[in-house]
Amino acid sequence: MASRLTDYLDSIRARDPAPRSNWEILLYPGVLAVGLHRVAHWLFEGKLFFLARLVNHLARFLTAIDIHPGAKIGRNLFIDHGFTVIGETAEIGDNVTIYQCVTLGGTNPADGVAGKRHPTISDGVIIGSGAQVLGPITVGAQARIGANAVVTRDVLEGAVMVGIPARQTQVDGQQYQKGFVPYGTPCSELFDPATQKLEIMRCELAAMQKCIDALMAERADASPTEKARQDLFG
Repeated sequence: MASRLTDYLDSIRARDPAPRSNWEILLYPGVLAVGLHRVAHWLFEGKLFFLARLVNHLARFLTAIDIHPGAKIGRNLFIDHGFTVIGETAEIGDNVTIYQCVTLGGTNPADGVAGKRHPTISDGVIIGSGAQVLGPITVGAQARIGANAVVTRDVLEGAVMVGIPARQTQVDGQQYQKGFVPYGTPCSELFDPATQKLEIMRCELAAMQKCIDALMAERADASPTEKARQDLFG
């Protein structure tokens, strides 16, 4: 038990440069919320629903993090700061990082049947601040959800999703190979959640420039007759 707690705290220090010791991490609201959820989930599995909800409400009051007792959470979940909501049928794998103001929300089935309503988050996923992941979708392992993205469809393993609605963006291979990049950072190390739209535009402009360069090279290699035809017909 003690070694597992130590491993958990060490995993948080690997993802957060702020704490000076593991004792400091024990004061994190995310750590307290996950710990109380373990108790609430144990009560929920034992069909002690009222007591499970009581622990859930206590955790929410103390941490501003609302994790439904029915949610299934793997090892080493790190919720950095509060105001996060995790729904009843959500499933979270190992070594997942969630920043502030994230919602793992559900959909409202038209037939009134509860069922699976919330997302499944695979191992190693990073979810940036303000992101909304909605419905019974699956986010693949090692994927990154950018700040304020709204995800309503399945996400491929290793993908980086940005925007509303979220769409996949390309990431440099060396950047992807890094062990941990906070906030689901796309495209470059200069990216900051506050400049998300500007960074996306830079990526799109870079792609357009490559297309223009390819067309100019093709035109330079064309014969005079072919150039005349291109000028005439476009």
